Amino acid sequence: MPKSTCRKRSALGLLAIRRVWSMSRSAHTTPQTLEYKPIKKVMVANRGEIAIRVFRACTELGIRTVAVYSEQDTGQMHRQKADEAYLIGKGLPPVAAYLHIPDIIKVAKENGVDAIHPGYGFLSERADFAQACMDAGVRFIGPTPDVVRKMGDKVEARAIAFSAGVPVVPGTDGPISSLQQAQEFSNSYGFPIIFKAAYGGGGRGMRVVREYEELEENFQRAYSEALTAFGNGALFVEKFIEKPRHIEVQILGDKYGNVIHLYERDCSIQRRHQKVVEIAPAAHLDPHLRDRLTADSVNLARQVGYENAGTVEFLVDKHGKHYFIEVNSRLQVEHTVTEEITDVDLVHAQLRVCEGRSLPELGLKQDKIRINGYAIQCRVTTEDPARGFQPDTGRLEVFRSGEGMGIRLDSASAFQGAVISPHYDSLLVKVIASGKDLPAASAKMSRALAEFRVRGVKTNIPFLQNVLSNNQFLNGTVDTQFIDENPDLFNLKPVQNRAQKLLHYLGHVMVNGPTTPIPVKAKPSPIDPVIPPVPLGEPPVGFRDVLLREGPDGFAKAVRAHQGLLLMDTTFRDAHQSLLATRVRTHDLKRIAPFVAHSFSNLFSVENWGGVILAKLTITTPKKLFDISLLIASFPVFVRFCEVAKENGMDIFRVFDSLNYLPNMLLGMEAAGAAGGVVEAAISYTGDVSDPTRQKYSLDYYLKLADELVKAGTHILCIKDMAGLLKPDSGHLLVSALRDRFPDVPIHVHTHDTAGAGVAAMLACAEAGADIVDVAVDSMAGMTSQPSMGAIVACTKGTKLNTGISLEKVFDYSEYWEVTRGLYAPFDCTATMKSGNADVYENEIPGGQYTNLHFQAHSMGLGNKFKEVKKAYAEANKLLGDLIKVTPSSKIVGDLAQFMVQNSLTRAEVEERADELSFPLSVVEFLQGHIGIPHGGFPEPFRSKVLKSLPRVEGRPGASLPPLDFQALEKQLRDAHGDEITPEDVMSAAMYPKVFQEFKEFTRTFGPVDCLDTRLFLDGPKIAEEFEVELERGKTLHIKALALGDLNKAGQREVFFELNGQLRSVLVKDTMAMKEMHFHPKALKDVRGQIGAPMPGKVVEVKVKQGQQVEKGQPLCVLSAMKMETVVNSPLSGTVAKIYVTADSTLEGDDLILEITE
Repeated sequence: MPKSTCRKRSALGLLAIRRVWSMSRSAHTTPQTLEYKPIKKVMVANRGEIAIRVFRACTELGIRTVAVYSEQDTGQMHRQKADEAYLIGKGLPPVAAYLHIPDIIKVAKENGVDAIHPGYGFLSERADFAQACMDAGVRFIGPTPDVVRKMGDKVEARAIAFSAGVPVVPGTDGPISSLQQAQEFSNSYGFPIIFKAAYGGGGRGMRVVREYEELEENFQRAYSEALTAFGNGALFVEKFIEKPRHIEVQILGDKYGNVIHLYERDCSIQRRHQKVVEIAPAAHLDPHLRDRLTADSVNLARQVGYENAGTVEFLVDKHGKHYFIEVNSRLQVEHTVTEEITDVDLVHAQLRVCEGRSLPELGLKQDKIRINGYAIQCRVTTEDPARGFQPDTGRLEVFRSGEGMGIRLDSASAFQGAVISPHYDSLLVKVIASGKDLPAASAKMSRALAEFRVRGVKTNIPFLQNVLSNNQFLNGTVDTQFIDENPDLFNLKPVQNRAQKLLHYLGHVMVNGPTTPIPVKAKPSPIDPVIPPVPLGEPPVGFRDVLLREGPDGFAKAVRAHQGLLLMDTTFRDAHQSLLATRVRTHDLKRIAPFVAHSFSNLFSVENWGGVILAKLTITTPKKLFDISLLIASFPVFVRFCEVAKENGMDIFRVFDSLNYLPNMLLGMEAAGAAGGVVEAAISYTGDVSDPTRQKYSLDYYLKLADELVKAGTHILCIKDMAGLLKPDSGHLLVSALRDRFPDVPIHVHTHDTAGAGVAAMLACAEAGADIVDVAVDSMAGMTSQPSMGAIVACTKGTKLNTGISLEKVFDYSEYWEVTRGLYAPFDCTATMKSGNADVYENEIPGGQYTNLHFQAHSMGLGNKFKEVKKAYAEANKLLGDLIKVTPSSKIVGDLAQFMVQNSLTRAEVEERADELSFPLSVVEFLQGHIGIPHGGFPEPFRSKVLKSLPRVEGRPGASLPPLDFQALEKQLRDAHGDEITPEDVMSAAMYPKVFQEFKEFTRTFGPVDCLDTRLFLDGPKIAEEFEVELERGKTLHIKALALGDLNKAGQREVFFELNGQLRSVLVKDTMAMKEMHFHPKALKDVRGQIGAPMPGKVVEVKVKQGQQVEKGQPLCVLSAMKMETVVNSPLSGTVAKIYVTADSTLEGDDLILEITE
């Protein structure tokens, strides 16, 4: 740096020091005439918790209180805590209202206010405000205007500190306003440096610069921030001290020149220069350093004639050297910890000093101030640490604080029902914990934070809990880089919020009805099922013990050698899936599982769903848990799936393909075998092997397919008759032929009882040599389900096919399911179907699909046309080449059948107009080859007319897919949903990404709904109904539904509950009311360019934009209804004039989708 510059700076520094000395001398030599003037009424020119803190102190001293509030703060608690409250800043922005000095002074004068307390922030360090108070004859509870001005000017404050002999960080002598000045300073002192706003604090306008290349950008940003926050962009520059501790000393002065200190606070835990946690006293602070800090603070205060409360802030480097930063001429947010360790009420002292009392009169002498223990303050804010501490706003649905010995709470908006505004600071409550030492205070704080329950907005409590459990914090060795150097502080434990989420769910059902689409208007039964008695102790051994002991090969031999008929119970899966147009909840399966484990050890297996259900059931027989449909993914995906399934307890893997497409089946068998499971290769059955006129699926076809499966190493051979087409004769013929060809391979037969001949068919198969047949418990059997367990058990009793199962146990089991089935009345097939039907031998509709198709027909207004739907199903099957109809091929045939009925199309018309119709997406994808190649090939010319130029899949679907990166997927899921991702989640997302995403969103919103009884889950509680919900063992919620509120302007209703004796409420959007506020236009059939919805449903995707050119046959959008997706194609070429829908729009039939102009 040039010598002239050095001389100039030295001269400026000397002038500043002389000016300060002169003013200081003048301040001390001016005679003061003082008298005690009691304060009768205090206004707090602030809001929130600091206003309430001052009001409480005033009330304790018998002083009347006045609050001021902005238009946005009409509902704030500080209004109610004061004796009087007045509006200020009408028509001004939220912050500007509290900065409007004329309004504040006017309210004070009009209402007899003696003194104004500025709190912190807002006007608290504005010398012009302090002067305005004095000019109006109102006392300012704080330092004199001149001291406020001098302390607010950081450059002048540095000069004063220097003159008082207090060490300062090297910095500019005056504010700078140009980049060139900053460059000159950095050239002299090097990096790092720090920019600070010259006329304000709170971290705004602060920027650390470590390299020359960063200088210009950070200068501009700091200048801009300071200008915005304080109206003046002037900055000063200091040498930046690396990793210092931030120590501040609390001072208190009176009007008579007395100044004392109340020791120090450690404010080193900061984020972006803003304090997060404060501690008093500073841990492991050298006593000599403490003496120097406190002495310098008192000397500095005396230098300027400081009165009232203030804070002197220092940086302490790693060598124990301290440097003055600034003086805060006001009460600090963290004053609380000083009060706790010194037992001095700082606000009381402020008020008494302002009245004219001396510190000695108040008993405040330095030799009487002692440190007693430790105190910690945590600022609980409505900020989300996971999103960069982004402030959150909304309504506090629940607020429960931590309390007890050693805990103090200072708050304002922390109560149930409070609305957290976006207009002001995000501070919710200050939590102060006191203890004999730092570990004791930390333990109390951790306990208190754990007791907090804040729902409705995000808070930083999980982050604070991580800070308090950090060893560096507990050892008292933190510095200002603590947060930056401990990224694990952001490994946040998710807040469960289970109770409130369940109330949201119940409220949603009470307002909007079931979240699950209800096919018919029927109510769940009010009767809850009773679980039969379950004996204590371990369940008896079963076939699973054989599998665990001897492995899959030994297990297969034991099955084949078993005397008598073995049964697989389908009640836990296919039975209820077939009878009900939904799936029975885990809740109901889990309740009866122990009884099944103890009472049915002679069963071959229990068919079950996979996933979470699998992990929750405790059945000791082998479990066939998943029918694996190998259609859409690559081999590694299925290998990993089978591994995860096996790890979760799946024992037997029934591998099938809806088209009997051998490459798919061999892939699945290999994956299941590699995972160590029992491989049960299933031949999907259709046609009639006993009818010589039906040759496509002849006996020879099934035998040749069985040859390939046995050659591939299947442990068990299965016949999967999904439509219930196996008559007693055809079943006997097929099983006999298979038994003759494969004498050592166990044979397993699965059927449905739609025609009513299921029991006879299974008995015929058993007589022919089948080892295992599928049954369902009596109350869940028959019709589209499996044959009756009780009937098979009774018919084989005393014969060579004896099952060894107790009929009495079957009856108990059946009674549970009979009552449980009543809970699912809205989904029960008997709601629309009163019996099975032998016409299944003609239409060949699978059992489960028969039920779903029946409900779909009713939901789409085709209930009176179900006979036509069944006929159309047979015609659709012929159109597609006579398929084996098992999921998903059966769905493809069903989608086409409903499409034909909906549009009144015959088979001949479909064939003729195939090149112009908008077919269901499933039909198009089947013809493309997405699920494999059907036996006999695809139907032509139908396929070519439908596909036109669309691509075709050659060979096995999925063979060309790239390997899935499971680690990348897991990382993606963790980033999206947190670290609670399991291997099962990864597999679910790999196979069903959309369903998994919807599931996570649902549980994130509504919580553990599996804890709810089924009636409550489906229908919600009645008003005044009381019930219990067991979240986990030992944690039970007691809930009472109280009331349903009226519709508000936002389309919401407030639903009131009593939860564990406390009032709770949730706001629920009324979807029906919202829909009534919006009327969707209909497409006019006689207007050629108006495209209407071909069916009721939801818009999945809009494929075009307004103004886009489209060609005839081009996809416009995709609709979904009752599991069927349909692509709406353009019937003409032209330009999209207007689009009336968006993704997720719910449409009725003929609702206008878009308009096209030719």
